[in-house]
Amino acid sequence: MRKKSKIIIINLFLISIVFIILVFVLFDIYKENKIGKSNYNVQGVSTNLNKNEEKKYVKEDVLLEYKGYKVISKLEIPKIDLETYVLEKYLEETLNVSVVKFYGANPNEIGNFCIAGHNFKNKNMFRNLKNLSIGDNLFIIDNKKGRVEYEIFDIYKVNPKDVACLSQETKGEKQVTLITCTNDSKERIIVKAREKV
Repeated sequence: MRKKSKIIIINLFLISIVFIILVFVLFDIYKENKIGKSNYNVQGVSTNLNKNEEKKYVKEDVLLEYKGYKVISKLEIPKIDLETYVLEKYLEETLNVSVVKFYGANPNEIGNFCIAGHNFKNKNMFRNLKNLSIGDNLFIIDNKKGRVEYEIFDIYKVNPKDVACLSQETKGEKQVTLITCTNDSKERIIVKAREKV
C-alpha cells in the first residue's frame, strides 16, 4: 500500500510539473501571437511605425551632377517659380553656381536640412524668398526617398552672426531651413518649413 501511495504521489508530482510547463509554453505562444498581431499585418510587414516611416513618397529621378558639382537634391517652390538643384558642398564656388547644403540633416531625413543660397537674380537662386508667406509649400526631391512636401511655418530676419536657425532640435520632424541675404547683406532672411502631414 505504501508503495502504491508513493507511485501516486510521484505521478501527481510529474503531472503537476508537466501542467506547469504546458502553461508556460502556452503563455509564451499567446504572448508571441499577441505581439505579432499588434506589430505585423497579414503580409508580415510592420504596421507599428511612426507617420514619417509609413508615408509613401512619389519617386523622381534627380540629377547626380550639375555644372560639375555633386547634387544631393532638388528644391521646388511653386509660388516663386523656383526649381533648383541643391549642391552637396558649401564652398564659395558652389554658391556661385546654385544653392547648397549649408548644415544639418540630409535631404528628407529627420532633422533640419539647411540650404543656403545667394539672392542673385539668376533663376536658380534665392532672390524671391522675400515673396514667400507662412503656409506656402515647397518640395525637396531626392533619389532616396522621392518627392516630399513641406509647409512654411516661419519667416524672419536675423543678424548674420545668429545661427539659431541651424538647430537640429526638430522633435522628430523633417524640416527645411532656407537662408539668404537681404539686398543690403546686413541681415539674413530665414524661411523654415516642416514636412506636410
